[in-house]
Amino acid sequence: MGKTIGRYVLREVLSAWLLMMAVLLIILTTYEVAAVLERAAADQFPQGVILRLIYLGLLQYVSLVAPMALLLGIVWAFGRLYHDSEMAAALACGVRPAVLYRPVIGLGLLVAAALAAVTLVLAPAATYQALTLRDQAIRAGQFAPLAPGQFRAFGGGSAVVYAQRVEPDGTLANVFIERTRGPVVEVALADRARHTVSPDGSTQTIELYHGERFEGVPGSAEFRMMRFAEHTVPIPMPRANTVVTDLDAAPTAALYAAAGPRHQAKLQWRIALPLMCLVLAVIALPLARLRPRQGRYARVWLALVVYVVYLNLLTAGEAWLGRGTLPVALGLWWVHAVVILLAIAIVRGPAVAHALRHRLVRA
Repeated sequence: MGKTIGRYVLREVLSAWLLMMAVLLIILTTYEVAAVLERAAADQFPQGVILRLIYLGLLQYVSLVAPMALLLGIVWAFGRLYHDSEMAAALACGVRPAVLYRPVIGLGLLVAAALAAVTLVLAPAATYQALTLRDQAIRAGQFAPLAPGQFRAFGGGSAVVYAQRVEPDGTLANVFIERTRGPVVEVALADRARHTVSPDGSTQTIELYHGERFEGVPGSAEFRMMRFAEHTVPIPMPRANTVVTDLDAAPTAALYAAAGPRHQAKLQWRIALPLMCLVLAVIALPLARLRPRQGRYARVWLALVVYVVYLNLLTAGEAWLGRGTLPVALGLWWVHAVVILLAIAIVRGPAVAHALRHRLVRA
């Protein structure tokens, strides 16, 4: 009987966790798609890299989604069991609480182990690939030939070029170019233009022939207009990141070998997320306990508050470690202890307060 009830509880919690994971990932996918498409439009990414960037970005979000989904899934599932009196019936039939809690702890251990593989190995590799792929996409987009009838941004958006037609020899016809230099905006129109790139790739040049140029500060009445037979517009290119230096992309072994506070803070963060998953699985069980006549979702908001406090403490602790405010030996272990004490206060606080009031009334 105990195994049957344990499997039933595990099925309820697992289905609720998977549902929460799916909902949260759909929300994050929408955000990630919008962010990648906006960046791709601004930096002229090739179409082939957009889906890979979306996938790599979502892989980095899994480490934050999995603990939250596990906490909400447990509270959701046990809230239904308490609300439908299934927990009361099971306990009245002699089922020990350990039988009900054992599958949940086992699921928490499995999710924590999987999350450790993500945070320690997969997420840093995904971040490295995303940064490298993004840099390559920016370079490929910047050096791709101009397409007729399309606006093209150069130099991180400092210049915009449009050509109505591109001749077979590469000459641009009916060209419009806008360039920003501090507060000054320069607009040029030309019958023809040539687009060239310096040998080292640091500068792109637009040579305009037979046109007009307008220059001034928007909002002021001072503008200059001039005609030209030939005008050269140099556009400096942003430097390529040949080496990825983001700590999120550093391998875990490299962080472990480094002695700097920022490296150790990032290492502690990667270790803290799987532990967070396990701690949330343990404290979710008492948090999900409902009193008679409480709604099945009465504890969901409380679980969200605990998760937000937990995540904010981890984020603040990582920042303090990186700045040297906290000793590296302390790490982020204190955050888990604080959250466990907070959960105990939330669960036992009402009963303790009621007992104190009763004693005061009797006195």
